[in-house]
This record gives sequence, C-alpha cells and structure tokens, in this order.
Amino acid sequence: MAVAYNKFQGFVNYLGLGDMHLDTDTFNVYVTNNAPSAADDDIRANLAGATEENGYAAADVTNTWSETTGTGTMGATDVTITATGSVGPFQYVVIYNDTHGSDALMCWWDYGSEVTLADGETFTIDFTDNAIMTLA
Repeated sequence: MAVAYNKFQGFVNYLGLGDMHLDTDTFNVYVTNNAPSAADDDIRANLAGATEENGYAAADVTNTWSETTGTGTMGATDVTITATGSVGPFQYVVIYNDTHGSDALMCWWDYGSEVTLADGETFTIDFTDNAIMTLA
C-alpha cells in the first residue's frame, strides 16, 4: 500500500526560522490513531500517540541530511515495532523533532485503516529509499 507524505504547516515555519536542523537534531517516529491536522497540530502534545507499551515506544529515525546539485534529502533508517503484547490500534505514523524544546511536529503518513499488532507481530515503518523528504 502506498502512503503519502504530509507535512505539518508549523514545520515550514520552524525550518525557516532555523528552529530545526535536519542534519543534527534528533527526529523520532511515533504512531497514533488520532487524525493529524496540518494546520492545527504543531507540537507532539497536540497529537497524542498510542500508549507506549508492549514493545512499542517512540523511536529515533537516525536521520541524515545530504545535498547534491541543489536538492536536499533528509534520510532515515527504517523502524520496526515488535509487539510483546497488543499494540494499537493506530493508523498514522508521525515524525517529530525530539531536540526541539516543544517536540515540534514535522510530518505524517496515513495508512488508510487501523493497524493493531498482536503479540509477536511486527510493523516496519519503511522510509522509501531511506528518505523522509526531499527539498528541491
């Protein structure tokens, strides 16, 4: 299933003001069953995530930044959740800046329907070609 990248509007402002550093800040991923709002959600406290338990917790995406001929790419390492009990439900995967004092939100993906993991099941957050986003 293809899922589309969606950015939070506040991310653009934080980036423009130099409040986010795509190469050195720590960005984490978490899951939620609450529908994100690009305009209204700005920090992690605005968008509650799934309960962190049973093998699930927000995780560092080990982000990187590279630029070639005017095109920048924020890379990331795939994250796998392995349930040690029930995890979920969740439908959205969200990236936030853990270094930012308010845990500013960056982007999300909508998986189209709820996902619940049973004990022993896994869910891999696959960053296509190890990239979260490209700026050209």
